[in-house]
Amino acid sequence: MATLNPYLNFNGNAEEAFNFYKSVFGGEFLSLQRFKDTPEAGKASKEEQNKIMHVALRIGKGNVLMASDVLESMGFKLVNGTNFSLTVSVDSEEEATNLFNKLSAGGQVNMPLQKTFWGAFFGMLKDKFGINWMVSYSQNQQY
Repeated sequence: MATLNPYLNFNGNAEEAFNFYKSVFGGEFLSLQRFKDTPEAGKASKEEQNKIMHVALRIGKGNVLMASDVLESMGFKLVNGTNFSLTVSVDSEEEATNLFNKLSAGGQVNMPLQKTFWGAFFGMLKDKFGINWMVSYSQNQQY
Protein backbone atom coordinates (compact mmCIF):
# COMPACT_ATOMS: atom_id res chain seq x y z
CA MET A 1 0.00 0.00 0.00
CA ALA A 2 1.40 3.38 -0.98
CA THR A 3 1.86 6.22 1.50
CA LEU A 4 1.87 9.88 0.48
CA ASN A 5 3.99 12.57 2.13
CA PRO A 6 5.00 16.15 1.19
CA TYR A 7 8.59 16.99 0.18
CA LEU A 8 9.62 20.65 0.39
CA ASN A 9 12.56 22.48 -1.20
CA PHE A 10 14.28 25.46 0.41
CA ASN A 11 16.71 28.10 -0.76
CA GLY A 12 19.43 27.28 1.78
CA ASN A 13 17.36 27.49 4.96
CA ALA A 14 15.93 23.96 5.24
CA GLU A 15 17.69 23.39 8.57
CA GLU A 16 16.22 26.57 10.06
CA ALA A 17 12.76 25.69 8.74
CA PHE A 18 12.89 22.13 10.08
CA ASN A 19 14.14 23.18 13.49
CA PHE A 20 11.10 25.46 13.56
CA TYR A 21 8.75 22.63 12.47
CA LYS A 22 10.34 20.36 15.08
CA SER A 23 9.62 23.00 17.76
CA VAL A 24 6.01 23.18 16.58
CA PHE A 25 5.24 19.46 16.12
CA GLY A 26 7.80 17.87 18.46
CA GLY A 27 9.60 14.62 17.85
CA GLU A 28 13.03 13.89 16.42
CA PHE A 29 14.37 13.88 12.88
CA LEU A 30 14.11 10.47 11.25
CA SER A 31 16.91 11.46 8.91
CA LEU A 32 19.26 14.40 8.43
CA GLN A 33 21.87 14.24 5.67
CA ARG A 34 24.16 17.03 4.49
CA PHE A 35 25.56 17.49 1.00
CA LYS A 36 29.12 16.99 2.33
CA ASP A 37 28.19 13.40 3.22
CA THR A 38 27.01 12.36 -0.25
CA PRO A 39 28.77 11.04 -3.36
CA GLU A 40 27.81 14.36 -5.01
CA ALA A 41 29.68 16.44 -2.39
CA GLY A 42 32.27 17.65 -4.91
CA LYS A 43 29.58 19.45 -6.90
CA ALA A 44 28.62 21.66 -3.97
CA SER A 45 30.64 24.75 -3.07
CA LYS A 46 32.45 24.92 0.26
CA GLU A 47 29.67 27.20 1.59
CA GLU A 48 27.02 24.68 0.51
CA GLN A 49 28.63 21.56 2.00
CA ASN A 50 26.64 21.83 5.26
CA LYS A 51 23.31 22.52 3.55
CA ILE A 52 20.62 19.86 3.90
CA MET A 53 20.50 17.13 1.25
CA HIS A 54 17.60 15.39 3.02
CA VAL A 55 15.72 15.81 6.28
CA ALA A 56 12.63 13.98 7.52
CA LEU A 57 10.39 14.73 10.51
CA ARG A 58 7.52 12.46 11.59
CA ILE A 59 4.34 14.42 12.25
CA GLY A 60 1.60 12.46 13.97
CA LYS A 61 0.80 8.89 12.96
CA GLY A 62 2.18 7.86 9.58
CA ASN A 63 2.92 11.38 8.28
CA VAL A 64 6.42 12.51 7.43
CA LEU A 65 7.45 15.99 6.31
CA MET A 66 10.64 15.91 4.24
CA ALA A 67 12.85 18.52 2.58
CA SER A 68 16.15 19.53 1.04
CA ASP A 69 18.02 22.69 0.15
CA VAL A 70 18.09 23.50 -3.56
CA LEU A 71 21.62 24.30 -4.72
CA GLU A 72 22.05 26.38 -7.87
CA SER A 73 25.66 25.14 -8.09
CA MET A 74 24.21 21.68 -8.74
CA GLY A 75 21.92 22.94 -11.49
CA PHE A 76 18.72 23.56 -9.51
CA LYS A 77 16.76 26.77 -9.10
CA LEU A 78 14.11 27.28 -6.45
CA VAL A 79 10.80 28.68 -7.66
CA ASN A 80 8.34 29.54 -4.90
CA GLY A 81 4.99 27.93 -5.61
CA THR A 82 6.54 24.87 -7.26
CA ASN A 83 9.06 24.13 -4.50
CA PHE A 84 7.37 20.95 -3.31
CA SER A 85 6.77 17.39 -4.42
CA LEU A 86 4.46 14.64 -3.33
CA THR A 87 6.39 11.55 -2.28
CA VAL A 88 4.84 8.13 -2.83
CA SER A 89 6.50 5.36 -0.81
CA VAL A 90 5.54 1.88 -1.97
CA ASP A 91 6.01 -1.77 -1.01
CA SER A 92 7.96 -3.10 -4.02
CA GLU A 93 10.05 -2.13 -7.05
CA GLU A 94 7.22 -3.40 -9.25
CA GLU A 95 4.72 -1.07 -7.59
CA ALA A 96 7.21 1.81 -7.89
CA THR A 97 7.69 1.12 -11.59
CA ASN A 98 3.94 0.84 -12.22
CA LEU A 99 3.09 4.11 -10.43
CA PHE A 100 6.07 5.95 -11.91
CA ASN A 101 5.14 4.94 -15.46
CA LYS A 102 1.50 5.91 -14.98
CA LEU A 103 2.26 9.24 -13.29
CA SER A 104 4.87 10.23 -15.88
CA ALA A 105 2.63 9.49 -18.91
CA GLY A 106 2.36 12.77 -20.80
CA GLY A 107 4.65 14.46 -18.28
CA GLN A 108 8.40 14.85 -17.81
CA VAL A 109 10.82 12.44 -16.13
CA ASN A 110 13.34 14.45 -14.08
CA MET A 111 15.22 11.43 -12.68
CA PRO A 112 14.48 7.93 -13.99
CA LEU A 113 13.76 5.20 -11.45
CA GLN A 114 17.09 3.82 -10.29
CA LYS A 115 18.97 2.40 -7.33
CA THR A 116 20.39 5.23 -5.24
CA PHE A 117 23.36 5.64 -2.89
CA TRP A 118 20.93 5.81 0.06
CA GLY A 119 19.58 2.36 -0.80
CA ALA A 120 16.24 3.21 -2.39
CA PHE A 121 14.74 2.51 -5.80
CA PHE A 122 13.82 6.12 -6.56
CA GLY A 123 12.73 8.45 -9.34
CA MET A 124 11.34 11.96 -9.84
CA LEU A 125 8.88 13.32 -12.38
CA LYS A 126 6.51 16.15 -13.19
CA ASP A 127 3.08 14.91 -14.26
CA LYS A 128 1.12 16.33 -17.18
CA PHE A 129 -0.60 18.73 -14.78
CA GLY A 130 2.69 20.23 -13.53
CA ILE A 131 2.76 18.42 -10.15
CA ASN A 132 6.16 17.16 -8.98
CA TRP A 133 6.28 13.56 -7.73
CA MET A 134 8.93 11.37 -6.09
CA VAL A 135 8.40 7.61 -6.16
CA SER A 136 10.40 5.53 -3.70
CA TYR A 137 10.81 1.93 -2.62
CA SER A 138 13.24 0.82 0.06
CA GLN A 139 13.39 -2.49 1.89
CA ASN A 140 14.32 -0.50 5.00
CA GLN A 141 11.54 2.06 4.54
CA GLN A 142 11.32 4.48 7.48
CA TYR A 143 8.33 6.39 6.16
